[in-house]
Amino acid sequence: MINAAIAGLGWWGKNIVNAVQDKSERLRFIRGVSKEPDTVRDFAAKHGLELSTELDDLLGDPRVQAVVLATPHSLHPGQVVAAAAAGKSVFCEKPLALKKPEAVRAVEACKQAGVVLGVGTNKRFWPSMRELKKVVAGGKLGEILHIEGHYSNENSGMHFSAWRDLPTESPGGGMTGAGLHILDALISLAGPVRCVHGRLVTRKPQPDPHDTVSVLFEFANGVSGMLGTVRATPFYWRVNVFGSKGSAEALGETDLVVRLSGAKPTTQSFEPVDALRAEFDAFADAVAGRAPYPIPTAQMVDTVAAFEAVIKSIESDDVVLLDKQ
Repeated sequence: MINAAIAGLGWWGKNIVNAVQDKSERLRFIRGVSKEPDTVRDFAAKHGLELSTELDDLLGDPRVQAVVLATPHSLHPGQVVAAAAAGKSVFCEKPLALKKPEAVRAVEACKQAGVVLGVGTNKRFWPSMRELKKVVAGGKLGEILHIEGHYSNENSGMHFSAWRDLPTESPGGGMTGAGLHILDALISLAGPVRCVHGRLVTRKPQPDPHDTVSVLFEFANGVSGMLGTVRATPFYWRVNVFGSKGSAEALGETDLVVRLSGAKPTTQSFEPVDALRAEFDAFADAVAGRAPYPIPTAQMVDTVAAFEAVIKSIESDDVVLLDKQ
C-alpha cells in the first residue's frame, strides 16, 4: 500500500480522494494540503487526512511516498520538481504544464531523481479507449489516415473556481479541461503533432461560459486530425480512427463501433470501470515497481507541446508548426 498525500482539495481533489480512499488496495491518502483549511476540515476528518496549508509539509514527511497535485495549472511544473527533489513520486493532474519547456523540466527532474511521474488523463482507462487502442495497434484498420475526437461537458459552469477564470491558468477556452483529454487521446493513437490550426469562438464568458474550440491537426506521421470541445452542452465523447481498411469509433466510456470494408458494422459494449481509481492503481503499481506507468513521459511532453501550439494558433489565428516553436 502506497502512502500518498494530495495537494489541492477543491472539486477535483475531493473527487480523487473519494475514488481512492478505502476503495483502492494499492494507494491511500494520509495527508492533504489546502490553502483554505477551514472549508475542508470535515472532509479531511472523514477520510482520515492530516491537514496542512503548505506543500513543504508533505515533502518533508518520511511517511509520504507519493504526492498528488490537484493545484492550479501554472504551479504544476515547479511542484513536480520540488516533489522529485524530495524523493517523492508525483502524480500531476492535467495539464502537466502550459508550455513544452516546463513539461520537459518536470519530466527530467523525475527521471534524475528516479521517481515515477504520473499524469491525470483518466479517459485512457475507459474500456472503450483501451479497446480502440488495441484495434488500431492490431492493424485491422489498415494504414491510419485520419483521426477525430470530440469531448464536451458542462463542468466549467457547474464547478466554477475563480482561478480557473484566469487566462494565465486556463487559456484557450475549454482546452485545459475537456480539450486536453482529447488531445492526449489523439497523441496516444497517432503520435506527436507536426502542425495545428485552432479557433476559439466565445459567446458568453465565465462563470458559465458558452464557447467552442475547433482544431485541425497534421501529425508527424502524416495522419490528419480534428478536435472539438464545447463548454456548455451535456456530456459527449467520441474518438474515431479512420484507416484504409476500416474505422473504429469509441463512443462514451463503454462502446466501440468497428466498420470494416465489406462487413457490417459491429458494436461492442464493455462493463464500466472506475477510471479514476484505475489510473491511481496504475500509478501505485509503478511506484511499487510492479509495472511501468502506462503513459510514456514522451507522450506527456508531446501533449503539452501540442497544447501550447493550439493556444498560439488560437491567439495568432494562423497555422503553428511545432518544430518552429
